[in-house]
Amino acid sequence: MILSDKTIMKMLEEGTLEISPITQQQIQPASVDVRLGDTFSVVEDSSTGIINLEEEIKYKTIQTDTYVLLPGQFVLATTMEYFALPNNLTAFVEGRSSLGRMGLFIQNAGWVDPGFKGEITLELFNANRCAIELKAGRRVGQLVFAEMDQDALNPYNGKYQGQRGATGSRVYKDEESK
Repeated sequence: MILSDKTIMKMLEEGTLEISPITQQQIQPASVDVRLGDTFSVVEDSSTGIINLEEEIKYKTIQTDTYVLLPGQFVLATTMEYFALPNNLTAFVEGRSSLGRMGLFIQNAGWVDPGFKGEITLELFNANRCAIELKAGRRVGQLVFAEMDQDALNPYNGKYQGQRGATGSRVYKDEESK
């Protein structure tokens, strides 16, 4: 079941769902708008020009209120908001249609697990032929919350728990990498 604005507001008031900072205007009929944070990370060039899944990837991270995303460029960004989901709630991350129509693809693998705590890292790609100026604080997407039929047996406690800022891939920590 997708949560309504009434249920989201009730959960925020009760403290069973945490979103900080948040304004009343961010709460939509069936979602919560997320805003762009001020941290951006890009993959650093490697001497081989190849990224593999077994070694830690190096990123260059900058903190700025304005970031110009060049055509064909990929960057990690973060939400302004820090989230703490209860063990019976999951969320889907959706980009804003208005930004998609400009050629800005917003993703985060699309899913937030029950029990997750942290800022959400967004993967941004400019599919346009023009650069896109990104500004911290602007709405870039929304979270749609869905209630599960019961608490998760194993709520999220993985390698991104508690993340802040644009967090790079930690795929090298996967079991199959060892």
